[in-house]
Amino acid sequence: MHPDHPEGAPCWADARLPDVEAGKRFYGDLFGWTFDEGAGAERGYYTAAYSRDLAVAALAPGGRGWTVHFAVRDAYAAAERTVAAGGYLLSGPLSAGTVATVALAGGPDGAVFGLWQAGSHQGFERAGAPDTVCRAELWTPEAALSDAFYAAVLGYTATPVGGSDLRIWRAATPAGAGRAAPGAGRRRVPEWPARFLVYFGSADLAGSCAEAVRLGGHVRVAPHATSYGHIAVLADDQGTDFVLLGPV
Repeated sequence: MHPDHPEGAPCWADARLPDVEAGKRFYGDLFGWTFDEGAGAERGYYTAAYSRDLAVAALAPGGRGWTVHFAVRDAYAAAERTVAAGGYLLSGPLSAGTVATVALAGGPDGAVFGLWQAGSHQGFERAGAPDTVCRAELWTPEAALSDAFYAAVLGYTATPVGGSDLRIWRAATPAGAGRAAPGAGRRRVPEWPARFLVYFGSADLAGSCAEAVRLGGHVRVAPHATSYGHIAVLADDQGTDFVLLGPV
């Protein structure tokens, strides 16, 4: 686990898409990302994305959309905690050589997330800035159930934000002195199935929304104010949901 990624912090994100090449065009144009062009069959076409030559995410074939991975010291122990707390495992933990040990899991509300024990791949090299991951948030109708589960698995405490349905998740261990990990939280949303949404920073929220639409995406929830900035929920040109976060 990278010292700047405390236990339980979002440390990596990847998107499983029906068409990776289309995904590269969409996110490359929207965020200015470049991509590893050497990702072949031996790596499952798992394609790293870069902002300013620093790793920010990855795209791969599939249909699950964006997944957020949380840093853990021991993926096997975290997997055991997941099952003991009422969750389940979809795959792993599996070691990719010395790169990382990863498990894909689900919570009792059905939201899917990753457990990431870093090896040589230590997660985000750049985050918390425009065009990078800046936040991960669970949107769920099962608020109390989710709070108890993620406290048991990842050690979070859930801090209320005013009288809203938002809770900020705080990791039990402090971040290191270097680059900060993205924030995390939970929002009670009765009308949505439980899922994690990945938030990307935007210096110009209206402009980013317009560009996403030009590229074939669409706006699912129009820009609106929150306690930590203005957000909009979008879908890319393959229907994968994500969130843009602009300034307060």
